[in-house]
Amino acid sequence: MFKIFVFLTFISVSSLLSNDILASDHNITSKEQIEIEKQKTLKLQEEIRIKEKKARLEAIAKYLSKLKSLEEEISKEKVWMKSYASYLTSLEVRNSLLKIRDRIKFLSKETTSLAQQDELNALISKEKFLTSQFEKLRLKNSAPFLTLITPPNIDEIPNITNPFGIFTALSVIKKLNKDFEEYKEKKIILTDLISLLIQENNIYKKIRLLDVENRYKQDSIDKNLQLDRFKTALDTMIVAIDVYEKRLEVVKINIDKEIEEQVSKLAYIGIFILIVLFIFTLLKFAVKKYFTDNERFYMANKIINFVNVTIIILIIFFSYIENSGYIVTILGFASAGIAIAMKDWFMSILGWLVIVFGGSIHVGDRIRVDMDGMKYVGDIMDISLLRMTMLEDITLTTIKYNRRAGRIIFVPNNYVFTRMIANYSHSSLKTVWDGIDIMITYESNHKKAMQICKEVTKKYSKGYTDITRKQLNKIRNHYSLKNTNVEARIFSFIENNGVKISAWYLTNAYATLTLRSVISLEIVERFNEEEDITIAYPTQMLHIEKSAKEPPFAQDEME
Repeated sequence: MFKIFVFLTFISVSSLLSNDILASDHNITSKEQIEIEKQKTLKLQEEIRIKEKKARLEAIAKYLSKLKSLEEEISKEKVWMKSYASYLTSLEVRNSLLKIRDRIKFLSKETTSLAQQDELNALISKEKFLTSQFEKLRLKNSAPFLTLITPPNIDEIPNITNPFGIFTALSVIKKLNKDFEEYKEKKIILTDLISLLIQENNIYKKIRLLDVENRYKQDSIDKNLQLDRFKTALDTMIVAIDVYEKRLEVVKINIDKEIEEQVSKLAYIGIFILIVLFIFTLLKFAVKKYFTDNERFYMANKIINFVNVTIIILIIFFSYIENSGYIVTILGFASAGIAIAMKDWFMSILGWLVIVFGGSIHVGDRIRVDMDGMKYVGDIMDISLLRMTMLEDITLTTIKYNRRAGRIIFVPNNYVFTRMIANYSHSSLKTVWDGIDIMITYESNHKKAMQICKEVTKKYSKGYTDITRKQLNKIRNHYSLKNTNVEARIFSFIENNGVKISAWYLTNAYATLTLRSVISLEIVERFNEEEDITIAYPTQMLHIEKSAKEPPFAQDEME
């Protein structure tokens, strides 16, 4: 529209001039008339210039309004614009620093006055400050948008050496894909931003055509330079995306290959473990078939389970440890420190080995353990890697000392090295010696009393005596036995309050109190039947004497 307006104005001025020329041809005017016409022409030209200027200003204002709305949209992309502004700031600081250094160099050579010396000192201080600021900016903004256009870093992908590494690898792939999507999102944002900058640059070009005073020339140059830098950044990102995508594909292929290898290895290990479990299951059936003793079957079953678990652990261990010698060395040093810190645990494990392979204690044995000044008697229910589990029974120890029974007692395996553990049923021996003490008076027929005790004990312990004789004959191959007398034994001792007869006999290790009770009552009844045998027991005699003194007055006198 502006060009059309100028063209019409030019035509009107030409027509006026042509009319003036025709008039001059027809009428010869004076110099004054010519001057008047010239003034009219100048006035008309001035009016045309004013209208042209007004039209240009209105067009420029219209374009500036469009620029304002565009700049508002551009300013929304704060990350990119802030990065570019930071880059421009670093350039300004660098230019200022170069000027200051040139001035310092000049003043260092030409300083003659005090004012120049003060200026030099001020410039040196400013130069140090700007240098530190420029170093910080240079590290961050050595190139425009350096941090934004740099693709995500693909760290060194760890090798998948075990099944747990599969989850780590999948997590790494997920993170890489997420980073790549974020980087592509940056590229889309930059593309949209460049589109806005192109529109802004086109408007500045139109303004420059109307701006005869060149007021917007520098802005147009800066915007054009800005657009070029943003386009360069976009080109860099496009290339980086292609390279990154190819690298990402290579990483995914390698990870997928390693995952496939681990899955195959896991499948082979699973097959080996199933084979081992099958073999040990057959062993359990064989043990159950040929071991009729429950205690032996229990211990054999425990050993099979332990060996089974150990083999499975070794299979898994050596399947995923590449340098086993190196690992063994590390474990050697580590186990030394652990052994010191966890001495009791290791001693319990060593005690378990002694118990299981030494055969001193088996499940089902009746034992007595002295712990912290207390005595516990019971049956072994389980022998684990760290402790024995014992069920406390009602025994003579329970009656005399504990007054408690039925408790589950946990005995650490290391007690076999440090405490006294008595086994009442070791090596198929199921009987123990039990004794009953009874006191008779000095006047009693102690020989007859001893004979009665021998008859009673022999009567009730005969079955256990025969069993013990057979069991001792079986264990002669393992132990040196000097005294194998299994008959009942009767002893007599002189005590302060009479003669103590001690009767000893063999009884069931698991039911000593039952036979003890029967034999005790039988002996008491037999002693009571004899007139020349009197059971001695603590007695007290009370003597009552009449007073030797008489009252000072008789009762009748007092009345």
